[in-house]
Amino acid sequence: MAEPKRLFDLIPFQIENYPIKNCISDKKNDQWVSFGTEEVQSIIDKFGLGLLKLGVNPGDKLAIISPNRTEWNFVDLGILQIGCVDVPIYPNISVEEYEYILNDAEVKYVFVANLDLYQKISSVKHKVKSLIEIYTFDKLEGKKHWKEILEIADESLRDRLNQIKESVKSDDLATIIYTSGTTGTQKGVMLSHKNILSNVNSIQQIMPINNSHRAISFLPICHIFERTAVYYYMKIGAAIYYAESIEKVGDNLKEIKPNYFTTVPRLLEKIYDKIMEKGRELKQPKQAIFGWAVNLANHYHPQGKNNWFYNLRLWAARKIVFSKWIEALGGEVKGIISGAAALQPRLGRIFTAAGVNIVEGYGLTETSPVITCNRFEDYYIGTVGHPIPDVQIKLADTGEILTKGPNVMLGYYNKPEETKAVFDEESWFHTGDIGVMVNDKYLKITDRLKEVFKTSGGKFIAPLPIENKMKESLFIRNIIVIGENQKFCAALIVPEFDFIKKWCEKKSVQDYIQKGISQSDTIKERIWKEIQHYNKRFSHIEQVKKFELVDKDWTVDSGELTPTLKLKRKVIMKNYEKLIDKIYSEPLNTN
Repeated sequence: MAEPKRLFDLIPFQIENYPIKNCISDKKNDQWVSFGTEEVQSIIDKFGLGLLKLGVNPGDKLAIISPNRTEWNFVDLGILQIGCVDVPIYPNISVEEYEYILNDAEVKYVFVANLDLYQKISSVKHKVKSLIEIYTFDKLEGKKHWKEILEIADESLRDRLNQIKESVKSDDLATIIYTSGTTGTQKGVMLSHKNILSNVNSIQQIMPINNSHRAISFLPICHIFERTAVYYYMKIGAAIYYAESIEKVGDNLKEIKPNYFTTVPRLLEKIYDKIMEKGRELKQPKQAIFGWAVNLANHYHPQGKNNWFYNLRLWAARKIVFSKWIEALGGEVKGIISGAAALQPRLGRIFTAAGVNIVEGYGLTETSPVITCNRFEDYYIGTVGHPIPDVQIKLADTGEILTKGPNVMLGYYNKPEETKAVFDEESWFHTGDIGVMVNDKYLKITDRLKEVFKTSGGKFIAPLPIENKMKESLFIRNIIVIGENQKFCAALIVPEFDFIKKWCEKKSVQDYIQKGISQSDTIKERIWKEIQHYNKRFSHIEQVKKFELVDKDWTVDSGELTPTLKLKRKVIMKNYEKLIDKIYSEPLNTN
């Protein structure tokens, strides 16, 4: 068949070009269950016929709230092929957010993964006038199961199904994705079939993944980054395996032995921290060899300007040490694509030197999502690469990144004024991110326009580069730099609790036992040394002058991180208002 024009054309395209037995797979009852390409299409068709029998009409909105699993794809593509609009929602947001989204999108049917999600949606059902019914993916007593829709599939409606498929245009609205809301109220981003497929097609031109490869998926599929990646795998015929959970990714990597996967920087940081922790537990001389290899990787020049002696030592390090890193990732990984937030350049350098090729890309929900991306054969660590095919970028006078292309959204649902505000007279989309060009080719993100703040002295501060550098410390798990309308920059820090406990045991530090890590004077003094070390990289006005430790991690469940693990700055600053007041009410020690 011709190139896919609608998202539901992807599976028929795979059937014609490279049908596989493991099109999509997940674990059920501790066993991997795979669905072949033709079986996937058969289930999608049945689901579409069942929805029509149920009385669902083109244009209706249906929501999916579930972690990654094969049912997600069946429902998603079944919804799209009858001309409906799907509304994917994160499975770990608040009940109030569910109520807002379901009302804003006027959702008629909701498909949830489990009992917990069923109860949450059921609790607000009476407040959502449009909502007719809730279906579950897990089999739950007394609850409607999604397979009931397969069971009412009526073959007499096949002609109508085909007619609707034919009537769906590539420019038609396919999905409404609500942004994670780092800077304010959630907005529904409207993306067409063409928006997302243009991104799939552009990625296909620059990525080396093909139908002989396996990919593991563990980022939320409701996020456009992972969702577009899954559609891309479908188009090229790569086998897709859904990890059981973030906690079990390590085990699943060894089982699946993937060749490629997408990730976010925070997960790479966690992998790196675990590797380093194991390295520190080694006995001599193995610990010394491990340290030698990591130090060598830290001085790797990604553009290939390493001398022959360095390359010889790196070859030895890969054989002796880094081969075990690759084994931990399944043993057959060829490449990793990182996105959704800034990757520490140090991590990109070390993993690449170790033989794990990591490329970083950049985009937004509003751009389906990819705007720029490094290539595996053409990359510059510390940047997000150059534009993907068919996409343009330019920098405004303020440094804001502007973009144009077939991937740019239709607009914000029910928000014409906000839509108008992000497009200029020449139809350039304003990303809200600030960047610079490196070597006139590679884009480097320097900060988020809305996150840049001004001190009381009138100096602008971009917190992101400071935070990324500080997080290189083994003592710092997370950090937010503050200082708007204040005389100096300060920070709230989530300490790296597990590492610090072991450090305390090794150094015979006792005060944390009575006071807790966040109140220990010894630990505060040690973290202050870390801050002073990294402060040297920044101008005087950008340096962190004071800090406070918080006593618990920031998480998605606590509402302080987005589902892609970015800081929700307003939430954190509200939650720690008293601690921030303490920072700025006490005099600054200038010694």
